[in-house]
Amino acid sequence: MKKLLLIISIFLYVQANDIELTGTVISDNEKVITSRNIGFIKEVYVVEGSSVKKGDLLYEIDSSSIDSKKQEALLNLKIQENTYNNIKTNYERYKRLYAKDLVAKYDVEKLELNLLNVQNMISIAKAQLKEVNAQYDYLKIKAPNDGLIIKKSIKAGEMATPSIPALILSDLSSLKIKAEVSESNLNSIKLGQEVSISIPSINFEGIGKISAIIPSVNAMTHSFTLKIAFDTKDKTIYPGMYTKLLIKSSN
Repeated sequence: MKKLLLIISIFLYVQANDIELTGTVISDNEKVITSRNIGFIKEVYVVEGSSVKKGDLLYEIDSSSIDSKKQEALLNLKIQENTYNNIKTNYERYKRLYAKDLVAKYDVEKLELNLLNVQNMISIAKAQLKEVNAQYDYLKIKAPNDGLIIKKSIKAGEMATPSIPALILSDLSSLKIKAEVSESNLNSIKLGQEVSISIPSINFEGIGKISAIIPSVNAMTHSFTLKIAFDTKDKTIYPGMYTKLLIKSSN
């Protein structure tokens, strides 16, 4: 009888040291989408909940501000090219006159120097035009990877501003579970340790592994954040889903 009681006591002790937690599914590859150019939003092609593929067009910014810069760059290039043609004509004429000793060598060399200077100005003008044309690519904001749009903060007609979040893209191929664990339980967990996972809303059961143990930002809580990697088993699982976790005692 004493032996039976001892076995039961040991079993209950082990069970008592199992750690039960609740967690949330997160994406370990979540991107904030913003624009590099300021301008009015011409069209938004996604809504919250849209699934997108890498390279899909998310939204587009009106090109008016860049159009004016392009016209200025084209005008500047045209002016430099016209100046070059005029100087070249004079240069060729002066070379012929110099060959007949009708003009000084200094005048020819001066025109030659002016010609080289304008050539440099043309190169700069072409580079500026190329830079302006490259900005058109940044008006079409595309998905950097496959994923799900989980937040949308823009709409057509509003002003797009660099560094201001427009969309949040969550990568569904890089899901993990995030949970908080008390500091007092740290001795019972370790990296790579197996965790039983349950997602009640979709009747999902599985086994994951602790991939990260991170100190909490709030030192007052005396807790640590766990990240748990797991196989979705081709189930449709979304960030934000509630999960139940069980970390078996290693005692």
